[in-house]
Amino acid sequence: MLIYKGGNTIMKGTYWDLRDGNRIDGKEVHVLPGTSKKRYLRMPAIFMVLIAPFLGLLYFLFLPVASVVLVILLSCKKAWVTLTGYVSRLAYFEWRPTESYLSGKKKGKDRADKKRDDNG
Repeated sequence: MLIYKGGNTIMKGTYWDLRDGNRIDGKEVHVLPGTSKKRYLRMPAIFMVLIAPFLGLLYFLFLPVASVVLVILLSCKKAWVTLTGYVSRLAYFEWRPTESYLSGKKKGKDRADKKRDDNG
């Protein structure tokens, strides 16, 4: 078994917490610190030293791919927001439940022009 949880009794060996980067050297039988949510990987230190360059290479190769994907996702989101903005302007409804006109409808220019013509 390579993966151990916090609170498990362990034998001799080196245990790594990959989230924190902590290393626990088990020289004798004892209990791993932490709760059962914390996970440790049993692996010799020399193996971790040998695997580190490959993990660095993987990170180096993944970074450009991740940045291209991020640009594509952000541009699609911007296009979607713009498109829904245009569509919402086309689909216009008169009824707005969040607005209320308690004083009645506003008078238009036609009534104001008629009053001026009648008076003067």
